[in-house]
Amino acid sequence: MESTPNATLLASGLTALRSGDFVTARRHFEAMSPPSWLPLAQACNRMGDSEGEEAALKGQLAADARNLPALLAMAVLKERTQDHRAATSFYRTAIAQASVMEVPAALHPLLDRGQAFLMEANAAFESHLRNSLSAAGLAQKSARIAQSIDLLTGKTTLYQQQPSMFYFPGLPQRQFYERAEFDWLAEVEAATTDMQSELRDVLADGQDFRPYVETAPDRPAPNNPLRDDPAWGAHYFWKNGTHVTENTARAPATMAALTAAPLPHIGGRSPMALWSLLKPGTHIAPHYGMLNTRLICHIPLIVPPDCALRVGNETRSWEPGKALIFDDSIEHEAWNRSADTRVILLFEIWRPEITEEERAALVHLFEAIDAYGPQDAESGGPL
Repeated sequence: MESTPNATLLASGLTALRSGDFVTARRHFEAMSPPSWLPLAQACNRMGDSEGEEAALKGQLAADARNLPALLAMAVLKERTQDHRAATSFYRTAIAQASVMEVPAALHPLLDRGQAFLMEANAAFESHLRNSLSAAGLAQKSARIAQSIDLLTGKTTLYQQQPSMFYFPGLPQRQFYERAEFDWLAEVEAATTDMQSELRDVLADGQDFRPYVETAPDRPAPNNPLRDDPAWGAHYFWKNGTHVTENTARAPATMAALTAAPLPHIGGRSPMALWSLLKPGTHIAPHYGMLNTRLICHIPLIVPPDCALRVGNETRSWEPGKALIFDDSIEHEAWNRSADTRVILLFEIWRPEITEEERAALVHLFEAIDAYGPQDAESGGPL
């Protein structure tokens, strides 16, 4: 079968390119209809013609916007010509494209180069932004500004509320709340010593707490690695809005402290308050809570080292008697990497941004939901 003019020109151009005759190679590639953009870009590159190389790569990307070799070649070109913002954009697009395709081995070094470039570019960009704020006398003025820079430079990932059952719109996307924001909290924290004493008395019985995640007899088994495992244990004072009297009787200081907190009261649901126990080496996998209308409060009681809670892109460690308050509708996880058991007092409160009128409506709404059919047990809720 006879060769087409394009095939002949391509073969001649590649032969010239391999032999180092870049001028001839370029002429052959340009004579094709349409031009053979990638070989043409390579010939221009060897000739030191950056403008010609860029024009050829633009031709290829106009025909195929996600052509990986062209994206990488354009990124390298922009890096070489000191257009670092453009290089960053092309490297990011190339790396994203590579994540959804099988990448030829010959392109792996360029992808590695792109990853290294992006790390250096992000660090330089972050330094530029922080230095600019510092020069203006605005450094360290706002934690939100600092977090926005971390998100902008890819230093941290954006996490949003994703409750598994009910979403209430218009609430701030905050991972942790600070202790000073709650005037009732000092009263709860002040009871820490008495609550620790009550906890030690119960632990002295030597009985495991019930597993936090249990299989309900009339529901599918939860998809949770700690299902029916007392390594993540729960000792309830309030469960689904009901007093667990045998437990509350042994913890009067704990129950008195909880009266200071704005606990939701929703028939069949709330309040919820418990000692949450995590045995050595236990990891609660990342998950989401059911609602974004509440916050989860932890009062740390027994806290060995190497224990922590991650909510979204922030990780905090527990300190005895110092509350952690967080939005459990944002992805979160916890772990105990120590050789000892961790125990906290856990309870839920209303989000402070929800008005009294809205709270009344939400109580009615949740009770109406449950009147339609019993709620499913959480397969991995608050920690």
